Amino acid sequence: MSISKIIKIPKKIRGNDLLNFYKKKNLVELIKIYKSSRKLSVNEIVSGNLPPYPPNLQDLYRLYQFVILNKRTTILEFGSGWSSLIFSLALSENKKKYSKEIKQLRRNTPFELFVLENKKKYLNQSKNRIKKFRNKLGKDKFSSKINWHFSDVVMDIINNRYCTQYKKLPLCSPDFIYLDGPNLFTVKNKINNFTTDHKDLMPMVGDLIKIEYFLTPGTIIVTDGRSANAQFLRENFQRNWIYEYSKEFDQSLFYLNAECLGKWNKLQMKFYLK
Repeated sequence: MSISKIIKIPKKIRGNDLLNFYKKKNLVELIKIYKSSRKLSVNEIVSGNLPPYPPNLQDLYRLYQFVILNKRTTILEFGSGWSSLIFSLALSENKKKYSKEIKQLRRNTPFELFVLENKKKYLNQSKNRIKKFRNKLGKDKFSSKINWHFSDVVMDIINNRYCTQYKKLPLCSPDFIYLDGPNLFTVKNKINNFTTDHKDLMPMVGDLIKIEYFLTPGTIIVTDGRSANAQFLRENFQRNWIYEYSKEFDQSLFYLNAECLGKWNKLQMKFYLK
């Protein structure tokens, strides 16, 4: 089954339409930063000592629309950055639209963003960025709550395969998960002398496999690139996930198409589809 038959996929927009989206949101500064940034070479991209990545306007637009179109209420973000700003704005918009409806559901952290980061430098940059835009755009544009979490990342083994895990996870029940961290060079230990800290290797987060059975049907996972990690998840998940890879945007999409768990989950699914 195609994932586009289950969830709403953002329409592709380009050029002036894309720029107008940011202008309407009073995010012209993102356009300026994007236009002034230079494209990194492949070996610069995998370097462990880079300045903050410039905003990817197309990717950020898609993330915003995923949250809006599919009425997401609670986001867990692995890594932090420009996406944290966009998620906060999207959740705030959903809060204005659906705060009354959500009271009828079993959602105890509605319209909250949980950001998990293993680099204090990047966590502080994301915090300061949102504080800056909140002061500029007004608190009503950032009415959603942001929960900032710092955790070291270590090498781990799942099903006899190497991966990484965060030592501490936020306690939440997300209906949208964005996998964009950690950086592969920031793992704290080695197992049998093996680590992801090598420019020719790739990130391999295993945390989602461990919490899979706590996720409710209807959960959406989006990865930023990380195709090898997406394959690792696909081949180790145990529940009924629908998967699709977007080559154009280099995103892997997962949708938990499992049977409803009971009354409250059915109401939650009805809310998404209404």
